[in-house]
Amino acid sequence: MTLQEVKELAGKGEGLQIEFKKKAAYPEKIVREVIALANTQGGTLLIGVDDDGTVSGQRFIEEEIFVMDKAIRTLIFPPLQVEVATVKLSEKKGVAVFRIPHSPDRPHYLWAEEKKVSYIRVQDRTVQASREVWELLRKSRVPKDTVFTYGKKEEVLMKFLEERGRITLKEFSKAARIPFYMASKTLVRLAAANVLQLHPQESEDFFTLKD
Repeated sequence: MTLQEVKELAGKGEGLQIEFKKKAAYPEKIVREVIALANTQGGTLLIGVDDDGTVSGQRFIEEEIFVMDKAIRTLIFPPLQVEVATVKLSEKKGVAVFRIPHSPDRPHYLWAEEKKVSYIRVQDRTVQASREVWELLRKSRVPKDTVFTYGKKEEVLMKFLEERGRITLKEFSKAARIPFYMASKTLVRLAAANVLQLHPQESEDFFTLKD
């Protein structure tokens, strides 16, 4: 990648497939962005670019790459292979370009407080993946036909969606009078069957009928 290409990419601003960082000061936090990109659509992490898209570069960019490379290798599970390149601004400054694939091994995660925590990309933000998102990511690795039975709880679900257009896990559990785990399995199964569309959110995910 050339410097001109980096500037053009940075000029578009942060989005679903691109994240900027001035420097790798907190690599344990930046790996969340890497995980989110790999779990969603893949993308690019630029180090040496300000939040406003200014390509200011970073001194000793090789050290920034070393720090991030170590974090990616030691904190992300299952292992994630990324490509990295350096684009020089001057003799002393450069930008690190991390190319992150849409990983076939998703969902990737890190360990936090003795549990697996995963992340996805929502527009230009990284958010923690819910259990339902996690399951759909896992199922998406090997797409296959999903069979489901249309029963009473599905009937309640469809009626709710016809009336309100969207539904959350809590709303479905309450409306169908079923436990959370059963409501979750039903929603995931229907989303995997392309009947429902899952909309991840920072607070609470919701589901709609798929177009």
